[in-house]
Amino acid sequence: MSQKTIAVLDASELKDGEMKEVPFEDGKVLLSRLGDKIHATSAFCTHYGAPLVKGVLTADGRVVCPWHGACFNVCTGDIEDAPAPTALHSFKAEIVDGKISVTADPTSTTSANKSRQPKLLATGSSVTAGQGKGVVIVGGGSGAFHLIESLREHGYNGPITVLSKESYAPIDRTKLSKALITDPSKLEYRSAADLRSKYGVDFRAGTEVSGVDLAAKEVIVGATRVPYETLVLATGGVARRLPIAGKDLANVFTLRGVEDAKKIDAAAKEGKRLVVIGSSFISMELVVAVASRKLASIDVIGQEEFPFELVLGKEVGAGLKKFHESKGIKFHAQSKVEKIVTSESDASMAGAVTITSSSGETVTLPADVVVMGVGAAPATEFLKSSKGFEQVVDRTGAVSVDEFLRVKGLDNVFAIGDIALYPQPGTGEARRIEHWNVAGNHGRAVGKTIAEGKGQPFVKVPVFWSAQGQQLRYCGVGAGYDEVFVDGNPDEMKFVAYYAKAGTIVAVASMQRDPLVMKASELIRLGLMPTLAEIRAGKDVLSVDISTVSAKPKVV
Repeated sequence: MSQKTIAVLDASELKDGEMKEVPFEDGKVLLSRLGDKIHATSAFCTHYGAPLVKGVLTADGRVVCPWHGACFNVCTGDIEDAPAPTALHSFKAEIVDGKISVTADPTSTTSANKSRQPKLLATGSSVTAGQGKGVVIVGGGSGAFHLIESLREHGYNGPITVLSKESYAPIDRTKLSKALITDPSKLEYRSAADLRSKYGVDFRAGTEVSGVDLAAKEVIVGATRVPYETLVLATGGVARRLPIAGKDLANVFTLRGVEDAKKIDAAAKEGKRLVVIGSSFISMELVVAVASRKLASIDVIGQEEFPFELVLGKEVGAGLKKFHESKGIKFHAQSKVEKIVTSESDASMAGAVTITSSSGETVTLPADVVVMGVGAAPATEFLKSSKGFEQVVDRTGAVSVDEFLRVKGLDNVFAIGDIALYPQPGTGEARRIEHWNVAGNHGRAVGKTIAEGKGQPFVKVPVFWSAQGQQLRYCGVGAGYDEVFVDGNPDEMKFVAYYAKAGTIVAVASMQRDPLVMKASELIRLGLMPTLAEIRAGKDVLSVDISTVSAKPKVV
């Protein structure tokens, strides 16, 4: 690499707590100042390429992407939070003759080369594949990927075995519903070959786990057994199907994996009639993804009055419904699905969906394609026959864990992601959070715990996003909120909504108001979020200082 040193900015132009994006030959560099220290990193998020200068800087050295909550250490470029799949470049920065000079390889400052290889303290290179016990991960999703990264980043040099039901390496599953991408190679964070060669992972795709023998410390895979020293359960969810007639007809789909996306992509062609059962995020993201395909009709059946109502409330839900209706989507709100009717020409195919409308009328919706987006259940069926899990797996399939994500009462067993019923930071309330970022951050926390041999309490604030004409951002845990305050107009897809319990803001959602939600996520993390009364009185979240050293935010 050819290093160059370039004076990029007068030192007086970068104040404490500020970030600036500056040119560096054909690329760009992000400058951050914390007190008298100046740091230089890549300028673009390694997740989807967002300009980090539009994000949030904190006094404890974090820069948060304005789009999806990925977070990096400004001093080192290292990953702090998912969904960042790779770290930032970190460059030398110093003040010379009143100017900030940056020393970097110019090729490392472009958006095409925005990330660097992780600093792995261990690679497992001394481990022969298939030999030894070490860490066994059941599941191959976001949690597993970030767990592997974290284990090696923090120096774990033992064997890592991944038992994945899926036929591909961990993928960016969010793109299945948001873009209906069907090629796993375009979705994989790392190929299976890279996981094996660079991380020393024994990656076993297409592997169905049937149980766990806690006494023997073995995972049961059919007639064989895989021994472990530490077990991490990261199996994710299984898409639900309504228990109604016709649910298993050939053109009735759920959306969870690549094979599901392939089937929907092949079926939802121009001129076809699509019926979507369910009006929450996966369903409505899919509707957005296929809306331009010139389908004959798109009908959405929901139990609530408005889409997303349980999470986002009526006012925001009404605004989003209005947008979708403007694109030709027809909603059947507060309706009950009775059955899926077979096609008159082919008894293996669905031809219509019968519902009872909000007025009690029976309505038949013609359908060539039916998609059920009615939620997911924890993929823990295999634990029901495993002795020792009786007290920690509840009737829904959720696995109870402590603040370190250890399965309660079990030695060296962790559960992460969609299956984990874990205590929420600040409240201690046990909840299962089905967010992509949560699974990834669970994996990062557990990897550090295992590698360093001491517990890392999980304190991240959940973040998710959804493509709904505009990008919806959301942070916090808003379940059970008792008051909503909306600033802006959801009908215009430009607003911020604050969700509160007893006056305390527990979640925030927005459209076209970046980086407000990511700032709110940091304020909640730091215990500095204004009250709902303060917000109503005009307090500006973006004005709360958490970026200067003098602010000295308290980390919770």
